[in-house]
Amino acid sequence: MKVVLISMPDVVPIIIHEAAFHLSNHGIASIAGNIDDDHDVLLIDLVRKRRSIKKYLSRVLKKNDANLVGLSAMAWQYDTCIKLAHLIKEILPQVKIVIGGYHATLMYQEIAASDAARWIDFMVRGEGEEACRRLVNGLDGTDELSDIPSLSYKKDGVFIHNPKGENLDLSSLKLPVRDKRRLTWGYHMVHSKIELIETSRGCTRSCNFCSMKHMYGRSFRTFPLERVLEDIDDIYYKRRTRCIFITDDNMVLNSTRVIEFCDAIIARGYKGLKFVVQADCVSMAENEAMVAKMGQAGFGSIFLGIENVSKKNMSAAGKGDIAEYSKRAIENCHRYGMMVIGGLIFGFPDDDEKSIAENYEFFKSIKADAAYCQLLTPYPKTGIREQLLEQNLISNRTDLKKYNGLWANVRTKHLDAGQLQYQFWYQRQLVLGWWNPSAEVKSQGWAWISIWRFIFKPFLKVYYWRVMKKYGWAGRYKKEVKRWEAMNCFQDLEDY
Repeated sequence: MKVVLISMPDVVPIIIHEAAFHLSNHGIASIAGNIDDDHDVLLIDLVRKRRSIKKYLSRVLKKNDANLVGLSAMAWQYDTCIKLAHLIKEILPQVKIVIGGYHATLMYQEIAASDAARWIDFMVRGEGEEACRRLVNGLDGTDELSDIPSLSYKKDGVFIHNPKGENLDLSSLKLPVRDKRRLTWGYHMVHSKIELIETSRGCTRSCNFCSMKHMYGRSFRTFPLERVLEDIDDIYYKRRTRCIFITDDNMVLNSTRVIEFCDAIIARGYKGLKFVVQADCVSMAENEAMVAKMGQAGFGSIFLGIENVSKKNMSAAGKGDIAEYSKRAIENCHRYGMMVIGGLIFGFPDDDEKSIAENYEFFKSIKADAAYCQLLTPYPKTGIREQLLEQNLISNRTDLKKYNGLWANVRTKHLDAGQLQYQFWYQRQLVLGWWNPSAEVKSQGWAWISIWRFIFKPFLKVYYWRVMKKYGWAGRYKKEVKRWEAMNCFQDLEDY
């Protein structure tokens, strides 16, 4: 069997321009690595082919004559996913298409009942490594589709949904694919080559705006340390990459294991290896010994989920008072030389113009190094969606393409969706202003920091001074919205 696994081209600006971050899709890489060796597997990350999708896929798929194409998508990428499925069926009419990822996991019944189901042959719900491995074998005649847990397949044109399988034994998984089977390349974070690994799966926190529990349940499982170190060796020695993004949902839940992991990294003596990871404020605030080890092991950048400092908003989100924890967590990270990217979420039911400004002011006061700000998104099947539906506060229930954290899909008790969108943007400009790299940030890379400080920032200041003089705040905002709207519009897919 010839298998091609594809990730979506849709992106979102993280901290700076969306082109500054192009990461590989670790999910399809792991699935590819676990398909049996007697099948041919190729990987395509369309984030690296955003401007020539149709032309590129037509050439590659015809050349490789795939039997099965897998597409991985989140909710906000699903529209593009279906357009790609249509295109692929046009390129290779006999090819079978399987979709997976968060959206297929959460919405498989709705997808099966939709018009889009005509382009889809299979769906994998939850973890994909074992289900996809067996699906490929089933299409090759050595397994039975009806026996594969977590697989949805068609019989007489109607989807049959097999029972969901148990969470996988992570010790049984092989390493992800990063070799020449990966047809796209050039993954980077600003100026640095970057690769991805995972050391654990799942999270036991109770945040009700997260859809994680639909993938793994409220569980936390870890990969064997030997397997994680083998994965790092592959990146460091074979791929010659010195920056690693750890994709774990919340790696720091087990502080003893993190310290053991860091000791193993230190003992191996990697030179110049840096890690980027996401973590929760409580763990980073209460475990200074763990944070110290992380700094010593090369953890250079930490994303902290601060979310919101309103006690009422955090109660609605299923979280406790995070303000004090966030202060201590940032102090710990800075004490051991780590850059902090703080995550804020706006659009909770009680948010108004004043509370949005106050959250930005709080963020500025705790001296995080960069802000990753999002708008509350009512993802399908989450607790927060049910709450907001009951209060009639969801303004966009169906256009999932805007469910990426950038767009206001909700209103509050005080602001409609348009006002919320504007205040989210406007107060950030007013309160946070221009980004000034801290000492921790400068230590991460003097070259790109210098380019920002002495080239891009002066240029942008002049550019936006002219924009403000001509259009004012409202006009500048309209130009930004226009850019956001064009970000994930792919002209060569518009007919699908």
